[in-house]
Amino acid sequence: MSDQPQETLLEFPCQFPLKAMGEYPDSFAQVVLTIVQRHIGEHVTEQDIKQRPSKNGKYLAVTVTFEAHSKQQLDDLYRELHAHSHVKYLL
Repeated sequence: MSDQPQETLLEFPCQFPLKAMGEYPDSFAQVVLTIVQRHIGEHVTEQDIKQRPSKNGKYLAVTVTFEAHSKQQLDDLYRELHAHSHVKYLL
């Protein structure tokens, strides 16, 4: 057993549900999808995407489930999403 801390508890590849929340412009889901596709390099189907507007309709939660291949891939994806002005929260 190594004394070095583990970088992540995830075992790759794995199915990873990414949730992004932002204000509800018509293009928010497409913004999230475009960024995710740039990092995963795979086609995401409608079955992989779930959208849920907030109770008052001001915000939209978009969950995209995909196969993640590395911690670096997830770090890069989260960094780009976090930097986008439409994205308010990431889980």
